Amino acid sequence: MTGAMAWGDLVHPFHFQFFRNGLLVATIAGALCGLIGVYVVLRGMSYIGHGLSHAIFGGFAASGLVGVNFFLGAGVWGLASALMVSAVTRRKSIGSDAAIGVITTASFALGLALIQLYGSPGRNPDAALFGNVLGVASQDVWIVVGVSVFAVAVIVLRYRALLFTTFDPEVAEVSGINTARVDALLMLVLAASILATMSVMGVTLIAAAIVVPAVVARMLTDSFARMLWLSTAIGAVCGFVGMNLSYHLDIASGPTIVLTGSALFAAVFAATGLRGMSRLRGTRRGLEPLHLS
Repeated sequence: MTGAMAWGDLVHPFHFQFFRNGLLVATIAGALCGLIGVYVVLRGMSYIGHGLSHAIFGGFAASGLVGVNFFLGAGVWGLASALMVSAVTRRKSIGSDAAIGVITTASFALGLALIQLYGSPGRNPDAALFGNVLGVASQDVWIVVGVSVFAVAVIVLRYRALLFTTFDPEVAEVSGINTARVDALLMLVLAASILATMSVMGVTLIAAAIVVPAVVARMLTDSFARMLWLSTAIGAVCGFVGMNLSYHLDIASGPTIVLTGSALFAAVFAATGLRGMSRLRGTRRGLEPLHLS
């Protein structure tokens, strides 16, 4: 009887449409963040997810105040911030971490100032900051699915260009690859992914959802191709488990998804030990131990 009741408690939230929508979005969003996170981590730009999510919050506040569609306004704002970071970084006079810190933090501060001065736009700013399963609608499902299809299409069609630009941009440039255009395309995918997953992850936690699955996958493999699908699968699992925990613990979805990923990281770290850490150190030194197959 107790076992039947426990199982009933576990499946009970599946009777609600809002939970099914949230679970689907969280799973797909986790997979999307894991996929894009591979390129972010291997480029040594783990801070970009944190920075862009904060920049998009500035667009969230501004678009609501001027009456522009949220996804259009915040998306354009986020993409513009990403391109500015990319442009400043390419000049090599300022490091990527400094460029991200200055540009995106200023955008986030502007968003907070606008809300303080003029009040909140149509959407709940707390949901945008921390994620909210109750706010996930059918529209959010289709948006995440569309962005995911777009991201997969970009990676499949531009696989070699993204690969060369990630590992050795100088050689890629000499080989005839327009690395500036490839960087801009990756920033577009990243900005769209952050915008689409904001309703589940929240601005403050998207960075972890992007970075953690890729870091865990890197500790498990030396193969770039295997790292791609492993990180995608890990992100999906974290989204699925985290969303279920969110409902049963009555906690916002973003924190539970990130904590699920953090627990998985701790488990993999304990299991792989020094070998896993050596893979991560190799990644930071310049990707030598990572095979391209």
